[in-house]
Amino acid sequence: MTKNNLYFKNKFPIDDFQKYVIEQNGTERAFNNKYWDHKEEGIYVDASSGEPLFLSSDKYDSQSGWPSFTKPIDENFIVKIIDNSHGMQRTEVRSKIADSHLGHVFDDGPIKKGGLRYCINSASLKFIAKSDLESAGYGYYKKYFD
Repeated sequence: MTKNNLYFKNKFPIDDFQKYVIEQNGTERAFNNKYWDHKEEGIYVDASSGEPLFLSSDKYDSQSGWPSFTKPIDENFIVKIIDNSHGMQRTEVRSKIADSHLGHVFDDGPIKKGGLRYCINSASLKFIAKSDLESAGYGYYKKYFD
């Protein structure tokens, strides 16, 4: 299986709150979500489609209370859209194939790693541990951890 057709194999069930975040552009509470302080090695994928999105090695503690990453696994796997909601202009991040709302990207990330902070809702993500990559159909991504 190639990296480009993983989403056909991996469809995950999502709960009502995840539907709210993913389908209605919702946001979860800071410091009260599954992955904000998660430190295990692996990849984060779209919670509904399984699209690979972020590497644990690009995750950092932004002090924001949400999972934050310096970059996606592949820029081609995400879409950025100008978001003028809530009286401000931000850049929304969505998964490319499933069109899931993931969160927003800001320009206040670590300068040495490109300066971006992908601030992502845990509800939009599913974590695949390094040890489970092969069995879960993400063997292609093992190379990032060797």
